[in-house]
Amino acid sequence: MKIDLLQMVDQGGCSSKIPPKQLEEILKHLPLPVDPDILVNIDTRDDAGVYRISDDLALVFTTDFFPPVCSDPYEFGQIAAANSISDVYAMGGIPALALNIMMFPSSKLPLNVYSEILKGGFDKASEAGVKIIGGHTIDDSPPKYGLAVIGFIHPGKLITNAGARPGDYLILTKPVGTGVIMAGHRLGMASDKDLNETKRLMKLLNKSGAEVMKKFNISGATDITGFGLGGHVLKMACASKVSMNIFMRKVPLIGSTWNLVDNGCIPGAAFTNLDYAENGTSFSSDLDYNLKMIAFDAQTSGGLLMSVPAHLKALVVEELKKSGLNETSVIGEVVQKREKSIYLTN
Repeated sequence: MKIDLLQMVDQGGCSSKIPPKQLEEILKHLPLPVDPDILVNIDTRDDAGVYRISDDLALVFTTDFFPPVCSDPYEFGQIAAANSISDVYAMGGIPALALNIMMFPSSKLPLNVYSEILKGGFDKASEAGVKIIGGHTIDDSPPKYGLAVIGFIHPGKLITNAGARPGDYLILTKPVGTGVIMAGHRLGMASDKDLNETKRLMKLLNKSGAEVMKKFNISGATDITGFGLGGHVLKMACASKVSMNIFMRKVPLIGSTWNLVDNGCIPGAAFTNLDYAENGTSFSSDLDYNLKMIAFDAQTSGGLLMSVPAHLKALVVEELKKSGLNETSVIGEVVQKREKSIYLTN
């Protein structure tokens, strides 16, 4: 019997995150440990935590899991693993070890589905050079899967979302629209071509993008996931104490993303992300409404957004495209702090 995991969920992938405005409120009340070896914690809302072990070694810690974003169990495992590992890449680390996190309804799904999800995760982790050495499962519906990941990095070579500087350009390595395309698929509005391309992108590791960042000593980056492009740009601008201009017509889109939004296919997560970022964002009067909503579309296993000094812009773009990231695009610029954190234009 063929299992369609999407039949078990209302929202899958990173669209299922707690709305960012609620999360911010929760985190306000969370005490932070004081330790000089904690190099990165949740204070800057970064991609992962970083703890210094010695002058030459720090550990990058991260975890992520979510309900199914696609129908096939094996592909779900691949996408969830790629998404979990991405936070280590975003900080310039080398992912090394992981534990499985699995919630699985054993009375509702055959156990071979469980095995296929884990196999997808194992194969994607292996591709990244990550060894899965254990994990934990509880009985829960709908199924959810992800990894807790540890990576290594030199303490002096951290890449964080607080590393953007005025004069930098913003380079994005993957097109956006995964939330829109997957919503369109569930509504019977998305083509098979767009669906397959979306799954390919979600399964694509951010490894090559991270290698380029390290080669050019980039200091500011994040990956684009559940808070959408706009939400993650806002976090990066706030952490870096700068403002950012985003030119939405330069943002690469997956397939028919714009047309789907034009036909009313706007996932609910886009509205919650917009609600979170609206006060910190200036919208140009002529901004295309569809592009505005696409800016806040929740991405699953999205690309890297890196802040690159002007003199390196062309070299970084060339190197990223050589590595296979053919839709890499310069989508904005970093400027001195202004009234708003983001300035969204056509």
